[in-house]
Amino acid sequence: MVKTILLSLIVLVNGYFLLVFVKDLLKNKKEFKEEKGSNIWLPFTSFFMFFLSTFGISDFAIGTVLYPKLNWTSMKKLPGTLNTQCVIPVAAMALSYISSVEVGIKTLAVCIISQVIGAYIGPKFVVKLPEKTIKNFVGVGLIVAAFLIFAGQMNWIQSNGVATELYGGKLVLAGFLLFVYGALNNIGIGSYALTMVTVYLLGMDPIAAFPIMMGACTFSVPIGSVQFIKLDQYSRKITFFTSTFGVLGVLVAVFLVKSLNTYLLKWLVIFVLLYSAYSMLIAQFKQVRQEA
Repeated sequence: MVKTILLSLIVLVNGYFLLVFVKDLLKNKKEFKEEKGSNIWLPFTSFFMFFLSTFGISDFAIGTVLYPKLNWTSMKKLPGTLNTQCVIPVAAMALSYISSVEVGIKTLAVCIISQVIGAYIGPKFVVKLPEKTIKNFVGVGLIVAAFLIFAGQMNWIQSNGVATELYGGKLVLAGFLLFVYGALNNIGIGSYALTMVTVYLLGMDPIAAFPIMMGACTFSVPIGSVQFIKLDQYSRKITFFTSTFGVLGVLVAVFLVKSLNTYLLKWLVIFVLLYSAYSMLIAQFKQVRQEA
């Protein structure tokens, strides 16, 4: 009964985002057509990005590397784009994982509510940040994401817990951390890797990370994304393509592939993240020296 209510709320919250997005799209048809982004390549990048995201490889990390390099969106609009693009695909993931993986409903509720609050507060501050500050945040976020993936590859983070529910201090700590991750999402720092590490360290069953991180994101990201839409700080074209072809990638991953050996792929992702972080931060450093 409770799970049915939760799944219904996912549909309602994400349906509201979709309504706001479509309304904005119809209102700004001309801007949509003039936006950068390849109509030929976006379907492919959207599909594979969220195909991989379904197995825990962050779409935020991939998008952060891909979109600025291809000049598909500005750095100023990158945080909003990373949030809006993943709303509908993540909703598809959440519906799949929550209905099939067992997690304590109280733990799930605390994590979701905490991240929603963090996500709601975030956009109001992010849109006021200068582009230089956003680049610094994103650069550091890429390094953190690369380190967390590397730690997982080296088995530094133990993932042999069996708990499906958290109690007392652990539950409070999880709620606080998910609040922080919700706020970080709005800067363009994805919460997947951070949530997975949190779940592992708190002694939960590793598979529990998926409904928690997808469930938290599918409520928190639409809340923040609606704010980015209202503030006109996102790419409509990227969001349109990921909301269609990204969902196809999720469905193929969940219902056809089901499991994927991502070990070698994660090493490639680590390299790309570190290279991108280096390129972004070194450019910032050179600019500061020139200004000085």
